[in-house]
Amino acid sequence: MMFERFTKDARDVVKGAVEQAEGAGAERVGAEHLLLALLDREGSRASFALSALGAGERRESVRTALGKARRRAGLTQAETDALAGIGIDVSEIVARVEEVHGTGAMSGDRKGPGRRPGHRPFDRAAKDVLTGALRAATALRDRRIGDEHLLLALTTRPGVPAEVLADHGVTYESVTRVLYGEGEAKAG
Repeated sequence: MMFERFTKDARDVVKGAVEQAEGAGAERVGAEHLLLALLDREGSRASFALSALGAGERRESVRTALGKARRRAGLTQAETDALAGIGIDVSEIVARVEEVHGTGAMSGDRKGPGRRPGHRPFDRAAKDVLTGALRAATALRDRRIGDEHLLLALTTRPGVPAEVLADHGVTYESVTRVLYGEGEAKAG
């Protein structure tokens, strides 16, 4: 089983992601919740890499960018820009929907009765990150899957977390350079 290969730090990130999803009222744990949980870590390989790349002190900027994307129903900035190119103003749509239905109406979060407390399935993006972490560990010949492999997987999976990380100087190449040195930066 893959989860048995996770280090304590990686397991703590997964548990933290569930807590992030619960705190946000999300029905499912997403890749963005894994990233938020990584940002909360201290004293781990991923937190070292994030700090070395300057993202450690810009945690709030990352959180803000993830929150903005969530309000846009998870659209990346590139997708928002592409829609703008054909005359669709996503910020205007969000403003109108929120005017009628409240702030965060497009985020997919549901707060209120009818929720099963403590049960949050992982969405496809989060599952892809977990699988990507296994691939990253294997490619780097690491026997265990650490939180650094989760971070590497987040940088390679297309979507909001990778875009936000790249905007903050955190890419697969920069993380592998910090953690493994120049010669080890291989595609994951």
